[in-house]
Amino acid sequence: MWLRLNLRYRIYILLVVLVLITLSGGLLTVWYTYQMEGLLSIITENNLVSLQTAQGLESALVNQKGFLSYYFLDNNEDWLEQMALYRGIFDERLEETKNLAEGDKEREGVQEIELQYRLYVSEKDQVIELYKKGERKAGIELHQSVRGIFFKILHLCEQYKTMQTEKILQAKNNSHDRAMKFRVFAFLALLAGICLALFLAFLLVSEILGPIQKLTLEARGDDPSKEANHDEMKALSSSVHHLIENADQTYTELMKSRESLMQAEKLALVGKLAAGMAHSIRNPFTSVKMRLFSLNRSIVLTDYQKEDFDVITQEIKHIDTILQNFLEFSRPPKLKMQLISPSQVVDFAIQLLEHRLRSYDVTVEVIRDQVLPETLADPEQLKEVLVNLIINACEAFTDKGLIVIEEEVEENKKGKKFATLKIRDNGPGISQPNIDKLFQPFFTTKEEGTGLGLSIAARIVEEHGGILDVTSMPLGGATFIITLPIRGE
Repeated sequence: MWLRLNLRYRIYILLVVLVLITLSGGLLTVWYTYQMEGLLSIITENNLVSLQTAQGLESALVNQKGFLSYYFLDNNEDWLEQMALYRGIFDERLEETKNLAEGDKEREGVQEIELQYRLYVSEKDQVIELYKKGERKAGIELHQSVRGIFFKILHLCEQYKTMQTEKILQAKNNSHDRAMKFRVFAFLALLAGICLALFLAFLLVSEILGPIQKLTLEARGDDPSKEANHDEMKALSSSVHHLIENADQTYTELMKSRESLMQAEKLALVGKLAAGMAHSIRNPFTSVKMRLFSLNRSIVLTDYQKEDFDVITQEIKHIDTILQNFLEFSRPPKLKMQLISPSQVVDFAIQLLEHRLRSYDVTVEVIRDQVLPETLADPEQLKEVLVNLIINACEAFTDKGLIVIEEEVEENKKGKKFATLKIRDNGPGISQPNIDKLFQPFFTTKEEGTGLGLSIAARIVEEHGGILDVTSMPLGGATFIITLPIRGE
């Protein structure tokens, strides 16, 4: 039957089949883009929001514990007001989590969190009442039992976050399976298109080019000055083959670009989430600073109280700086470079942390043969790096400790000089698995840590052209090494 059809109909049939294959591939591609858009929408609108609300639950719970601890320290009822504020935030986040929960397992998890939290709040209120009545011993005993409920709630929040993470991973796996099926179909369509194109070329050569060549030879006759010109047909054949190759390369590049775009969107969402959380936490501290400023102007304090007041103000400013660094994780600021000696930055950091070091019962010893040469650096950001490392060391001590800061000037084989700061402590040290992940964003071993301090510190040192490294001894003690190039104007 195929041979009975004339050349025109055979070419039409081949062209129609090629168009149908191309149209099917195009429609499949459009359908696949909608599927990917829907999948991404589910991840961003549901799963990531649920993950964010679960993180908000943890944050609000931890802040309640912190403000209650402050109240136990100085009996200032302003901390109870702040705790009540975060109780309200926890209730709001809990309500959002309940609305976003999907499936019986998630709902049961949220109900268990709510049940344990109500029990936690009830017993915490009893502890507060006992402290107010002066029955501190009974309050301490009850407080010990309440801690178990606190950690249980944190564990339940982590379980809920794990559920959301697994849902995101499941969505990713589904996307991968769909992509594999799409690749198989596209490969088959591409193979079919190549075969049909080759057959069409054969048909054109055998049914059209052959007769044209014969007509050319007949037209040339016996005149040797006329030569048959086959360049146009060769160029057409070459163009078809190149078109097929380019289509395959374009498809590969399109898939790579799509994967890169999805990854960039995920990182953008994480950065936006980090910035939003830091902004939400920063607002209550702004209110606290305003209250402290008002109190400072309206009451008369003794010298000792004035010192405490100043220390509290400085600590709040320090917390505000940390939150600013949290925002800088998603929007890193430009360095404000100036000529300064790293030794001055070390002195500034120790002076800023003087009261906190006394509270931790930690001694800082500086080994300095001579003041380090001046170099181009941002003193505020370098100071933040040192403050972060010193505070981390203080929090690692279980008893009074010693921090040694050793300053040196080193020179490499090319004659380039470097300022080296070694911050060494006699704490418990860092395990090797944790060292490998220490500078990764959001990795932390602390109960209340954000996991951003060391990541931001490493980035700041790298932006100065230096290196932040860490070593740990098997018997305890860790050493953080900051290496900065000495540069002039």
